[in-house]
This record gives sequence, structure tokens and C-alpha cells, in this order.
Amino acid sequence: MHVPLGTFGLWRMLRNTTPGMAREAETLGYGAIWVGGSPSGDLVEVEILLEATERIPVVTGIVNMWREPAELVAASYHRIVDRYTDRFLLGVGIGHPEATAEFRDPMAKIDDYLACLDRAEIPRDRLILAALGPQALRIAAERTAGAHPYLTTPAHTRYARGVLGPGPLLAPEHKVTLDSDPERARATGRKMVSHYLDRVNYRNNLIRSGWTEDDLGEGGSDALIGALVLSGTPEQVAVGLQAHLKAGADHVGVQVLGEDPMPSYRRLAEVLF
Repeated sequence: MHVPLGTFGLWRMLRNTTPGMAREAETLGYGAIWVGGSPSGDLVEVEILLEATERIPVVTGIVNMWREPAELVAASYHRIVDRYTDRFLLGVGIGHPEATAEFRDPMAKIDDYLACLDRAEIPRDRLILAALGPQALRIAAERTAGAHPYLTTPAHTRYARGVLGPGPLLAPEHKVTLDSDPERARATGRKMVSHYLDRVNYRNNLIRSGWTEDDLGEGGSDALIGALVLSGTPEQVAVGLQAHLKAGADHVGVQVLGEDPMPSYRRLAEVLF
């Protein structure tokens, strides 16, 4: 049985996620807390967030397979679920080739890592895999609870659901800014997104999704930035997020941009729940 995530979750880099944020996310009705930025294999920060809350699950988005030994991650997983039985979903992935000197055959790495977690008796329905392309999506469907795509649009969600089939969990991330000034919103979005556009995994995925080299150049075209970073009123942003659900997602991790995201999470909660 999958860890229950609800429909929308709070997605935030771990270094910027406090116990107070976690408690408020739970109170506001968000179904999960996603912690990004390659959490350490000891998962201590994850345990702190679980300890600070009562019901809401925490999901890693994601533990980097190249950086964190599977044996350490497995031991940490068991330590956590001994205390928080149904509140932790372990998200793992291979990260960016540009950030890992050891990066070689990504599918072989995924295969080896998941095999180690399997030997360590981590149930497959308590794992989720970062996945964009068809090979990773198929592995996610066959060997984990499902897929966590990052930096995508509802068009990719529709594609991913087609590859995964009807059963596996599909939980994309999407960035938002509650700013109704289009130019300012695009500037905020471009500042966040532009550095991803030179990374081969995201670049290839966006091209596969129908974007062009021109869209990817010079920090991203206005159309691309607008698709990757939803902006406007809470109601307008909610429509964009719900488009993922209509395209086949089970859950969406919402990443509000900015130093203090909680006012925006509060406003979104009023229209999402």
C-alpha cells in the first residue's frame, strides 16, 4: 500500500525547510512534505520534520544514489519507519550527470541501487524513483511505488502516465509564484529555472516534450518559463496545478519560489483544499 500523500504537497529544499513550516503545512491541509536538495543518507533532517508533526508524511525528493550508500540509506529508512510507520516515502534518483564525477551508466546504477534496497527489505511500495525518460519511468513502474518527475509540465505528466500505466504513483513537482505581474513573475521563474536548462537530463526531457533549442536558449523563452513556473492569482495557479491531475498525476509537489514561501502556501491552501 502506498504512503498516503493526498493531492498536493509542499515541496521545498531541505536546507530551507523548518519544523515550523512542516507543522503549518500539516495544519493547512497539504498531504505531504517533499524535501529536495539531496538529503544526506542518515536522513536525520527527515526525522526532525517527522518528529515535529503528527500525521503528514515526509518524502525525499531525492536521495542521490551516487552520493549516499544504499546500505546507509536502508538502515536509516528502517530506523525511521520503526517510529513513523506510514509517514515516510523514500525517494531516490541519480541526479545530474554534471554534478557527479562518477556518473557512468545511469540505468545500471539505478538497477544496482534498487537491488540493494530490495535486499535490505525496503518494500517497493515505500520507494519512489526520480524519473523523466521512458527507461527510468518503466523501472519506476516495475520496481518502486512510482515516479517523481521534476521540472515538467502536464504534457509530460500525460506522457509519463502512458509509460507507467494506470497503477503506479505519479507525483510530479511544479514551481509557482503568486505574482500577477507577468514580467516580474517570469524574472523570478527564469532566475530559478535557467540553470537547469543546461543540464542534459532536463534538456533532453524538454526537447522530448516538444520544446525547441530556441526555447532552451538564453535562460529560457517566455513560453517555457511560463509553463515551468506557474504564476498569477491563487486561483490561476490552482488551475495549472490541477492540470497535472487531469493529465494523470496522483499528487503534485508544489514548490513556491521565494525566501518566505508560507504566505503563498497559505493562499494556495484556500483554493486547493
